[in-house]
Amino acid sequence: MLKKNLLVLLAAGLLNACVTSPTGRNQFIFMPEAQMDQMGLQTFSALKTQKPISHNPQYNKLTHCIANAITEQTGGKWEVVVFQDKSFNAFALPGNKIGVYTGLIEMVGGNQNQLAAVIGHEVGHVLARHSNERASQQMVMQQGMGIIKQTTLGQNPTTLGLLGLGAQYGVLMPFSRTQESEADIIGQDLMAKAGFDPRQSIILWQKMAQASQGQGPAEFMSTHPSDATRIQNLEQHMPQAMAQFQQAQATGRQPHCN
Repeated sequence: MLKKNLLVLLAAGLLNACVTSPTGRNQFIFMPEAQMDQMGLQTFSALKTQKPISHNPQYNKLTHCIANAITEQTGGKWEVVVFQDKSFNAFALPGNKIGVYTGLIEMVGGNQNQLAAVIGHEVGHVLARHSNERASQQMVMQQGMGIIKQTTLGQNPTTLGLLGLGAQYGVLMPFSRTQESEADIIGQDLMAKAGFDPRQSIILWQKMAQASQGQGPAEFMSTHPSDATRIQNLEQHMPQAMAQFQQAQATGRQPHCN
């Protein structure tokens, strides 16, 4: 009876947590947003103590100008920090935090449109609540495995091994690739609405592909789409993004961050 009740409660929780992402994709969001924001704040605070912060005036002016233009389309107050790090990386966290590495700024040569594509992508993750989605998936997966272990099915170690493999490659990783692709589209729309040229998002990922020199993992085993897949998706969405870009330009949103 207890096992049955646990399964009923888990099923009810799954149904109540179904929501829709900004692109219309069905999502499972179970964790409280306030808790995710607090986690984002704590993580960002820790990073600011662990990583050196860049005081390069040009890098900071460029990054803040781009981030402000993009987040103006989302609302809310965002904290932006440039970190002294040679990695080609940037991130955004729940709680409206944005971090950009100097290596990325140098890799794009200070090009405002290409850097906007990355910042838009990272802000897209936050808008689509991808961190919450991942945390919710992992939490339910752990709870589900706990319930299964209480049943006769859970007495078979082979079954548990297959379930664990399925959890890693059949559920969590494909969702992560989906999230990355979704953040690309949201980011392309954000940069276009802010007045940045969305065509530069293609050039950005071409540069990323060249920088990786084909050393990235195979797409099936990766949490990111392949560069070719990413570029193809962005090209397919380009007509919508260009329409938003032209509208932004016509209404005076013409950032000059360089």
